Amino acid sequence: MEKRIVKLFLRIALAVGFLSAVADRLGWWPSSVSAWGNWSSFLTYTEKLNPWAPASLVPLLGWVATAAEVVLALCLLLGFRTQQAARASGVLLLLFALSMTFALGPKPPLDYSVFAASAAAFSLALLPEKFWELDQILRNGRG
Repeated sequence: MEKRIVKLFLRIALAVGFLSAVADRLGWWPSSVSAWGNWSSFLTYTEKLNPWAPASLVPLLGWVATAAEVVLALCLLLGFRTQQAARASGVLLLLFALSMTFALGPKPPLDYSVFAASAAAFSLALLPEKFWELDQILRNGRG
């Protein structure tokens, strides 16, 4: 398979994964398939993954994680600063996987493929070829 297609697939898969998680915590997925189902349950989970954080900081952590996932998803979908967005996605997912591991044990991050998603994001950052990316348009417009 051509690298361009693999790169596009990685961008879309990571972005849709982020957006699905955000939709879940906002209650946009049906309860039959939802992990959290609402913001309150998501914050309870956030607190569980960050036992070091004071309770007053948990809502901020939830909002920061959510905003990061939305921004990174949009950057990946649009192909805007793809390599930087991919690196940041890899870091965010790795932090999430490590938090899950320390708070819940190794099985949940493995079952949910969080380490694999992090590796995919870091791999995406290594693919410099542009394909259906806003970066191409911006670069060509300047040159």
